[in-house]
Amino acid sequence: MNWPALLAATVLSAQQLAPLWVEPKDLESRDLLHGAGGAEAAPKEGESFRFESKESGGHSKGYYVFGSDGRKWKVKTGDEAASEVAASRILWAIGYRQPVLYHLQDWRMVGGPDERPGPGRFRLVSDHDAKGEWAFDDNPFVGSKELNGLVAVNLLLNNWDLAASNNRIYEVGKERWYVVQDVGGSLGKTRWPIGTRNNIDHFESQAFVLGVKDGQVLFDYHARHKKLLKAVTAEDVVWACRLLSRLSERQLTDAFRGAGYPGDVGMRYVEKIRSKIDEGLALK
Repeated sequence: MNWPALLAATVLSAQQLAPLWVEPKDLESRDLLHGAGGAEAAPKEGESFRFESKESGGHSKGYYVFGSDGRKWKVKTGDEAASEVAASRILWAIGYRQPVLYHLQDWRMVGGPDERPGPGRFRLVSDHDAKGEWAFDDNPFVGSKELNGLVAVNLLLNNWDLAASNNRIYEVGKERWYVVQDVGGSLGKTRWPIGTRNNIDHFESQAFVLGVKDGQVLFDYHARHKKLLKAVTAEDVVWACRLLSRLSERQLTDAFRGAGYPGDVGMRYVEKIRSKIDEGLALK
């Protein structure tokens, strides 16, 4: 890609942006405890799910299961289950397309390899068709502040894994969505070649923005996808951080509560995220 050419912002209409981002006019009232699906779509604690298959590969154990209502879910257990839910809630809150997903502390699997696999992230898969991957540097939104802002927010959340394999194109009814689907590599520390996830001590140890040099924003990012940072301008960072700054303390706290974090850990994340938002706003 010709990165210098991308620094001239691409302005897209609301209709053109809709597959990626929709202006969150209700941002201040969005329910981050339950996220995109709301309380009505949430599976219940203690619920039993019928095992269909086990996912092969990936960092965490994964299963495809059916609830008693016939809905199909992909479940992920392990250390990225909580970080994925919290990060996804924040992305959804500021207008980005995100899947319906929840965190269950206690659930049972019927007919599978483990009756009680432990806390898991439940992502609904029966409400859309997946139509392949998309990359941050190859999509219809390249050069827009909305796409660059999405990269910036992932950096703020210390998501070190920005590979195309984590992004999916969804068909939802007659709509096509560009979704950053797997964001579990967040809320730890970015480092080469593999960062950490779901580690509050590591998250607190890293800044977001270090400054600007020769017109280029300097991010405290140390992972594999540094080339993506070249397209993100100070204006993009400020735009994204202004959206984030509209979230209340309650909303941010709910994002971590809905992801199963203990209250004290959630508050530490909220405090650090607020500090990082201020770093971004200072670029204005």
